[in-house]
Amino acid sequence: MVSIEEALKIIKNQPVKLKTESRNLSDCLGFSLSDAISASFDMPSFDNSAMDGYALCGISKEYHIVGEVAAGDMGQFKLKQGEAVRIFTGAKVPGNTTAVIMQEKTKVNGDKLFLEQNPKEGQGIRKKGEELRKGEVVFEKAYTITPAAIGLIGSLGINKVEVFNKPAINLITTGNELIVPGKPKKTGQIYESNSYALASVCEQFGFYCGNKMQIADDFEAIKAGINQSLKTTDMLILSGGISVGDYDFVKQALEENGVEEQFYKVFQKPGKPLYFGRKGEKFVFALPGNPASSLSCFYMYVLPFLYKMSGSSKFGLEPYNFPAIQDFENRSDRPSFLKAKINNGKVEILYGQKSSMIHSMALGNALAFLDTETSVKKGEPVKCYLIS
Repeated sequence: MVSIEEALKIIKNQPVKLKTESRNLSDCLGFSLSDAISASFDMPSFDNSAMDGYALCGISKEYHIVGEVAAGDMGQFKLKQGEAVRIFTGAKVPGNTTAVIMQEKTKVNGDKLFLEQNPKEGQGIRKKGEELRKGEVVFEKAYTITPAAIGLIGSLGINKVEVFNKPAINLITTGNELIVPGKPKKTGQIYESNSYALASVCEQFGFYCGNKMQIADDFEAIKAGINQSLKTTDMLILSGGISVGDYDFVKQALEENGVEEQFYKVFQKPGKPLYFGRKGEKFVFALPGNPASSLSCFYMYVLPFLYKMSGSSKFGLEPYNFPAIQDFENRSDRPSFLKAKINNGKVEILYGQKSSMIHSMALGNALAFLDTETSVKKGEPVKCYLIS
């Protein structure tokens, strides 16, 4: 058995061979850059107007209007002292422009422009290179691409982006008691839901589960399913059958498929019977079958490794401290990840903390972490991981 810190260290230090690909700009959201991106030109590439209004030469309250400049106009234009031109947002400002004044602050009479107040030099002008300079690094290698980043990359004229591949993920759930939702349920049977939850949480963070299998508690069937799945995946996630019961065959089936254990069992609650292994460049997480345990282990261990396998600079969920809205005592002899809800900057630790209970997790939006046999008083900070 390992501690939480030891398990995360093993995951973080696991050697991974990353693959790269070139993707269209419109199809790279959530991927991580395999190379840094630098600006190939100043941004903006010319002084331009920040608003609809008038470009002015000199500081005065009265100007002579000599023309108009629209966005996209390519002509060269130079103003003389006391002259102004009508200008629109994004249009290149004429030479000798002192400032741009918004139209709401002006009055026009024929070709005469009158201002309510004297402008300040440089106001209303987006200066060349004020956002980015040519050659400046825009995004470092391993940066995970966001919608805003796609907009910025596009504004640099880039339509192909070099990124790291995301891992292919397969999922196996095990259990004789499991049946597919929608079918009639008999006494002793349970609707299988972990595959839906785990596939969905993969998608929540930008990953995709390609193949899902449900296998009964049969050693040979589980062994064969693992063998088949490892051929087509970078990461295999299993749910159930990893504890020490008479019908928990997953660990032995993994061993007989040549998977090398990296750790098994973590000193925590929920999710103690957590397994992490590898076979060459293939990786395996075997998660407990209880729904809350399975999801908690995904958030705290699987997600960080998925980021690592995709070349991201991220490593899992960031912890935040929130004041507790109630007294709470963790009576467990293990450090615990507790279902919680963050609201108005405070954390409520929810009822229904058993590992089989997923209702409270569905109503919450965080996991609160408390150490072994720890009490927290109302208003004291609690470490939390936001899960939605």
